[in-house]
This record gives sequence, C-alpha cells and structure tokens, in this order.
Amino acid sequence: MKKLHILLYGAGLWVMGMSACKKLDLAPTDHFTDLNYWTSTEKASQVLNTAYSQMMNDGYFFYNEGLSDNAFVGRGDNQGALSISNGTYDPSLGRLKDEWDKRYGGIKTVNVFLENVDRVPDMSDTLRNRMKAEARFLRAFQYFQLYTWFGDVPFFTKDITIAESRSIARTPRAQVVDFVLKEMDEVAALLPTKQQYDASDAGRITSGAAIALKARVLLYENRWADVATACEQLMGTTYGQYGLFNSYEGVFLPQNENNIEDILDIQYVPEYRAYSDYFDLAPLSVGARDNGMAPLQELVDDYLMTNGKAIGETGSGYDENHPYQNRDPRLTATIVYDGYAWKKPDGTTQTIYIKPGSDPDQSKKLDEYGPGRVSSPTGYYMRKYYDPSGGNNFLSGLNLILIRYADVLLMYAEAKNELGQMDATIWNNTIAALRKRAGFTDPSALNFNAGWSKADLQTIIRRERRCELAMEGTRIFDLRRWKTAEKVLNGWAHGARFGDPAIDNGYIRAAQRVFNAQKHYLWPVPRDERALDPNLGQNPNW
Repeated sequence: MKKLHILLYGAGLWVMGMSACKKLDLAPTDHFTDLNYWTSTEKASQVLNTAYSQMMNDGYFFYNEGLSDNAFVGRGDNQGALSISNGTYDPSLGRLKDEWDKRYGGIKTVNVFLENVDRVPDMSDTLRNRMKAEARFLRAFQYFQLYTWFGDVPFFTKDITIAESRSIARTPRAQVVDFVLKEMDEVAALLPTKQQYDASDAGRITSGAAIALKARVLLYENRWADVATACEQLMGTTYGQYGLFNSYEGVFLPQNENNIEDILDIQYVPEYRAYSDYFDLAPLSVGARDNGMAPLQELVDDYLMTNGKAIGETGSGYDENHPYQNRDPRLTATIVYDGYAWKKPDGTTQTIYIKPGSDPDQSKKLDEYGPGRVSSPTGYYMRKYYDPSGGNNFLSGLNLILIRYADVLLMYAEAKNELGQMDATIWNNTIAALRKRAGFTDPSALNFNAGWSKADLQTIIRRERRCELAMEGTRIFDLRRWKTAEKVLNGWAHGARFGDPAIDNGYIRAAQRVFNAQKHYLWPVPRDERALDPNLGQNPNW
C-alpha cells in the first residue's frame, strides 16, 4: 500500500474537522492556526495531503462527461450535469456552489500550509522546499479550474480574513492565468521527476506534472507556439521519462497504476480512499444498480473504421446492420454496445444484450433499452475505468488520470497543425503512434497524407483527441476552447438505433440540449457567494 494513499486517508479525516475549508468566507478555527500544531513533519504532511485530497473528486471526473456531447445524464442530476446540459440552470445550481466552495477550500488549505510550514522544526530544507512546491502546484491547479469555469475570480495567495472574504472583488482572468503559468515554471525547477521519487511517494506532484499542466493551460489559451515548446520538453527527458503504455486498455487497469503514461492523477486505494461511481455506469447484468450516465451515439459515430475512414466516408465499409464491427479498437475499450463481450474478473466473458428483444432471458432483460426502464437511456454503457478487482457495489481504488502522455502528443499535434507545421514526422510521432498503440494496422489509417489541408488535419486531430480521451472528462473543455459548444450542444442528443424508425432514422432521441453562446461559455457566480460579497459582480447575461 502506497504511503501517499494512507496519508490521503488521514488527510480526509483531518479535513472533516476543518470547517474553514468549506467556504471562501469562513475563517480558520484555532485548531488549525494554533502555533502548537506545526510541531512535526508528520503534521505538516497531513495538511499537505489534505490539499491533495481536495484537488479533484471522482464525481466531477466522471460526470463532467455528461456536460459534453459524449454522454447523457438521464436520471437525477449528478454533479448538475442534467441541468447544465439542458440549459435550465441558474446561479442557484448546487454544482456551481459546490465547485466554488471546494476549489476555494483547496486554496485555503494550501495558504494555511504555506504560511505555517516554516515553523516545523527539524525538517530538512530539501523536503520543506519540495513540499512547498507541491502545495503551490495544487493551489495553481485550483485557480486553473476556477477561471476555466467562471472567468474572473477572487484571487489571493494568503489566508484571508472573514472581512476580506466579504469584500474582495474578482481579479481579471488573464492575471490569474499569468500567475498559474509563472507558478508552473517555478515549481517545475523545484520538484523531482517521477523517477526521482521513492515508490512510497508515487502520485506526488512531479516536475513533469508541472510542465504538463502548463501545456494544458497554454492549450486553453490557444498559445500554440508555447504549447509546442512545453510538449517538446515532456517528449524529452529533462522532466522525467514518459511514453505510451503498450496497451490502451491496460492504461486504465489497476495492475498498471502509475505507468509510464501517467503524468498526473487522483490517487485512490480500496478501504482507505475509494469510490463507487461505476455502480451507476456499468451494465445492470454485471451487477450495477441503474444507469446514471450513458455514452451517446454522437461519440460512437466518431470512432473510425479500422481502415482509417469515417463511417460516412466513401469506402469506409461501415455496415449499419453490424455497426460495431471493424471499428477503432478504442471503442470496445471505452463503450459497451449491444452484443458486447464483457470481460469478467474470472477471465470469462458475458454477452451484454441491449437491443430490445435480444436477451435470451426475457424474464430479466436487465440491459435492454426501453423507455421508463432503469437501463441505459442511450443503449450504451461505460467500460473504461471499470475495475475488475473492485469490491461490493463496484467500490474501487483505481487511480483516475488527469493528464497522461497521450494527451501531450495530442496537444503537440494540434499546436503544430495550428502553426502550419504538421508534417509526416510529427504525424508519425503523435497520431500514428496513438493509433498503432490502439491496434490499428491498416497503412491507410497510419500513413500521413501530404494532400491534407490544415482544416482537414484539424478535423482529424480533434476527432483523434475525442476518441483517445473519451470518458476522461476533457471533452467539455475542448468544446469550450474551440468555441464549438453552441454547435454540438444544441438540439437532440442521440442513442443507439433502437428508436422509432420514422424519427432521426431510428436513433434514440435521448435529450434535447441547449447551449446559449451569449452566456454559457462562463458559469455564473453562485448566488450564495454574491449574497455574502456584493463586490463579486456577475458574468454577462446571467
């Protein structure tokens, strides 16, 4: 069991008493500002690991896909995904308040840590400086998440008072971006590489993670030359050794945690820090409860044929009667479709029957699509991140990866194309490498075509990004930065071809989406926060 996992569990217990971490406007209690607390490295580590535990939660990780055109949240309103995707939300939505509170809770923890860690006696300067750098990364990550959702946000790098929290104004987004980038440059020079950490510290922030986050920040700013430079640093060895794991499916299996592709993740471990989201994501016939979120047909349609052609392209060989044959192997590693051979923990397989009337046992037909049923409302289930070693109710300690090397290659390919510099060499080192790892063998899917235009390549790279990173929580951010959300998040979202043949060629109408470009590219400042601090103002058209 990794030391960091245990510390994260202890941090979870510590944070339950830390009421000051819950809201921007609450002051810390004496328990956590008392000079007597900072008496040992172990106590300082508990605070730092609290900041780790606040970086991201599993609910956001999974259900952010429901905000995009990759998946549909059809029951309940997990993480506010249903309200946001159908455009009915307002500043009172709980997800907005929760995101705001949790992010500022993490920032508060870091500020408390940085203001007190120098008081710890008998701590080596090397360890102290490393821990400070880890904390600064975590704080910058929180600000990155905040300004990505909300735009201008309150910005501070000290533990503010109640009075300050109720009068602070929002800082321009560009200023916060500059801070995050500066922090990444500085902490990258202070942090060890992934290979320099002891095995007991697997999962801690590395210099490579700092450069990777820098690349993602720059990507969201469309600073293409800088994105390419940051990615090239990670494609070298200065900030650690990274590469593609030899199996796409294997990247997401528990026996391969912390593999060479993993740059930044959320660390979990059974019994100590775990999650059971898959209880509402997997097929019902393999033990799930009901379906909370299901992949959409729009995502399925973006997976290429094994010859590299899109399903509507001449010569693709796509067969509507056998829609999942000869497709990109990543489809099967990510999404469960009708007739899917589900791999069970004991090595055997179970066929998943989703098409109405297809299950040999019609007394159960657990996974079959049907209005009013608790099965998938789209005719698809998730497979990626299924943990075969999980416990009851799909309880899992499988780490959730936030940035992996495949993303670095995709960022690099996108940046070089936007700069007009894509060529066969870059293609072979990025898109072709990803496809080979996925299992493509046809030369037409792997070879660079010099006749492609920049626009052609943009379409190819964006499709590749979607399929490689599907169900990993990145799609909504891509749609926002590409400014394509108003195009793909308006109108009907579809499921498999199990619907009325007279409507949309038989593809299920799962939900009608609404995205207003005049307001929805930024979330509104939560209502409760504005009630406490009138200086926060509000985003346009909210």
